[in-house]
Amino acid sequence: MSRVGWCAVTATTRQKILITGASSGLGEGMARRFAAEGRALALCARRLDRLEALATELRPAAAQVATAHLDVTDTDSVPGVFGALADELGGLDRVIVNAGLGKGAPVGTGNAAANIETVQTNLVGALAQIEAALEIFRAQDRGHLVLISSMSAIRGLPRAQAAYSASKAGLSALGQGLQAEFADSPITVSVLLPGYIETDINRGVRTAMMSDTETGVNAMVSAIEKESSWAPVPRWPWVPIAAALRNLPDAITRRMV
Repeated sequence: MSRVGWCAVTATTRQKILITGASSGLGEGMARRFAAEGRALALCARRLDRLEALATELRPAAAQVATAHLDVTDTDSVPGVFGALADELGGLDRVIVNAGLGKGAPVGTGNAAANIETVQTNLVGALAQIEAALEIFRAQDRGHLVLISSMSAIRGLPRAQAAYSASKAGLSALGQGLQAEFADSPITVSVLLPGYIETDINRGVRTAMMSDTETGVNAMVSAIEKESSWAPVPRWPWVPIAAALRNLPDAITRRMV
């Protein structure tokens, strides 16, 4: 099938969706949106009690809800969890690599463990998820891989966010490489870059650019459904900010971050 033909049918085929980090925040929000549309969901998270409570709430609306405990830093376990969930749903149409961590400390201040844990979760753990998802998609010869990166991937952030932004930049680079590899194929790859959205990971951040959770989730779901290749979300103010961070001189962008 041609790329044009494939894109024309995605709206009816992306029914079986796996979301990691689904027990709270953006993952929970996306799960609620897709469940309300009657999709079949495979939800993973470390906090299984919260995940099961969410699944119970979503089952009346969703076509199906399967759950599994998953710590993405236990990289050896990821393929088995993804495979079991794919079997339970009868395949996967979309995998949303969302599980992430926002710990961090200024580099060189004696808190290396927090920075290493962040990189292990957001980059190494994400790579394990990508490997598992694409193994399933290659066997099916179809699928939509969604990587939840960050606006911080565009321009490295200082102090406690340096390792976090590096991990998300690595994830974005993985997505770009995969987009080139799977161009003109029935496997598509989207990279989303959320700005400040009100979730636990942004608790304590004070900025006028913070979006409420509903607005942020709606923007993310819209970009996912369009299968955008690269999308800052919400579009305002993050599309123009992304352009500024990519194109303005360092002397200016350093003051922006």
